[in-house]
Amino acid sequence: MDDRQLPKWSEIRELVRFRSFEKDPVQRRLARAFTIADLREMAKKTTPKAVFNYTDGAAEEEITIARCRQAYRDVEFSPAVLRDVSDPDPSTELLGQTIDFPLVLAPTGYTRMMHNDGEKAVARVAARNKIPYTLSTVGTTTVEDLAEAVPEGNNWFQLYVAKDRSKTEGLLERVLGSGYKVLMVTVDTQVGGSRTRELRDGLTIPPTLTPKTFADMALHPAWWLDKLTTPPIEFASLRGFGGNSAEVADQVFDPALTFEDVAWLRRVWPHKLLVKGIQTVRDAERVMELGCDGVVLSNHGGRQLDRSPTILRILPQVREALGTEPTVLIDSGILSGSDILAAVGLGADAAMVGRAYLYGLMAGGERGAAHAVKILRSQYIRSMQLLGVKSTAGISSDHVALAH
Repeated sequence: MDDRQLPKWSEIRELVRFRSFEKDPVQRRLARAFTIADLREMAKKTTPKAVFNYTDGAAEEEITIARCRQAYRDVEFSPAVLRDVSDPDPSTELLGQTIDFPLVLAPTGYTRMMHNDGEKAVARVAARNKIPYTLSTVGTTTVEDLAEAVPEGNNWFQLYVAKDRSKTEGLLERVLGSGYKVLMVTVDTQVGGSRTRELRDGLTIPPTLTPKTFADMALHPAWWLDKLTTPPIEFASLRGFGGNSAEVADQVFDPALTFEDVAWLRRVWPHKLLVKGIQTVRDAERVMELGCDGVVLSNHGGRQLDRSPTILRILPQVREALGTEPTVLIDSGILSGSDILAAVGLGADAAMVGRAYLYGLMAGGERGAAHAVKILRSQYIRSMQLLGVKSTAGISSDHVALAH
């Protein structure tokens, strides 16, 4: 038997290297997040239950969002080997501009409820990463404030057409005057979806607290401090409205919205126009016949009609019907870079995410949102390389199969 001896400290030091302690608690937390799922778990701990559930939840039994996520899990890639992928190029062209990789940060409501940095922080993250950010009509920052805060950004605006068309016209004038070049009109909100988690939590804007929600929020002092020391949260473009999301929808959204209203928007909006909420081939064809620049295939992240179509499954059909020219975006269920890769392979020009960056925002403010984009980008590039593809332009249906 070999003789044993105690190792010298210099020898141990070479074998075991301890990570230096990170004093910043946010940075320490984010350093442990390697996936969007990790950020989700962190958001769950740092944010009151009602706020987390608003982001995380969906309509009724949440069947739709579960099916959407399962569809991405069911995708099978066909990698090509012995390809040079040493210098990958994830960039792509979208609506006449080059973006860093095929991702658009989707419009979300209540954003400053998750973290006071809100829409401005997310727009700054998008600008630094050279991808578009979409401000929502029910956002908590005005169109003017966002444009002033992030003038270098590729800022888009998402529109809900109000029952009072004069209010919509006034809002469009403000959007146009603030320099936005892409308008995304959402058409799947004839009425607000029944989001059971929100109803149980009693979440409203401005907040209306029950003893239960107050007790839960008291367990998150950092969140409280953030809210009590910053301006009140409101629907910045819809001052005068309030309640839970379904009640605001009933006050603002127009159940009489038709294709004629899309035609009207096409006449009055001089720049790029996308229609969000398309869930069938026929509706995609009809809005394109009206002269729109593209469609966003979306079931609102499963937050409107439960049991609505699984969006990834209709993507190849829509792309085949519309041809290669129109812009086709997709959202609902995307939580990883490989999900984005699957969407591109099946015909999307880019993917949109909302929950993914909101988890980051809740977990760490602007740094958390930036970390979410970093995760998605690195996963996308690595998956692209492992697929044997050197650029986004090289991804095709040959590389992606959607299980039946």
